[in-house]
Amino acid sequence: MSANSNAQRLVIVPDAEDFNSESRVSSSTVEPVVCSFCFGTGMEVVAGKGARRCRCRTREVQAKLLEAARIPRRYSECSLSNYQPVSNNSSQLRAFNYAYRLVREYPSVDRGLLLMGPCGVGKTHLAVAALYGLIEKGTRYLFYEFGALLKEIQESYNTVSQISELKVLAPVFETEVLVLDELGAVKSTDWVRDTMMQIINTRYNGRKLTIFTTNYMDERRGQTDETLEDRISVRLRSRLYEMCRTVSIDGEDYRRRFGKG
Repeated sequence: MSANSNAQRLVIVPDAEDFNSESRVSSSTVEPVVCSFCFGTGMEVVAGKGARRCRCRTREVQAKLLEAARIPRRYSECSLSNYQPVSNNSSQLRAFNYAYRLVREYPSVDRGLLLMGPCGVGKTHLAVAALYGLIEKGTRYLFYEFGALLKEIQESYNTVSQISELKVLAPVFETEVLVLDELGAVKSTDWVRDTMMQIINTRYNGRKLTIFTTNYMDERRGQTDETLEDRISVRLRSRLYEMCRTVSIDGEDYRRRFGKG
């Protein structure tokens, strides 16, 4: 029998799911705080199971991902747990179930979501909530409002700009999960269509997971209404059928209640 035969063999186990404030070590001295779980090594021992990346490192990674995600402060509190479908609104409940399932099953998913519906029915809330759910899995993600993205690209053309078009678009192309909010909101021009084609085609060809939101539907609700296809072209709408599950959400604009006070 070898000298190491009685030693416990350590194996890698899943990352810690949570790290709350009680687990931080405080100090009144000028010495750096050392994690009481890993003692600065980055790996903590789990009794009877083995070793895993320490919860302190998991929180550091999540903080960096959040900082890089560009989620607007207005949506910083959005989560799946505080999304509240209106009573008897089956479309909102259905949309929630698809968002929840995407987070639960990722990365074993091959299609994103296209959340379409009128203003104020919770499309952006669900899209951002899905991103927050994915951060617990260490996923790199990015949020962009489509109009803001186009403006950044246009500004890169300025001769005094310190940023290039490629530098703006590279994270959009490469991020594991992208939320593109308000698709179709910008009036279509040849340049807008070409830019949309570049973004969607690159992510389509790279099989990158994308979540879109839009106020435009596939069917006209009135004679003067435009469809999503009208706004982004037949070709791009075809791409989205394959890239995403289309989820229609109905309901009243919840923001209207703020004007009734």
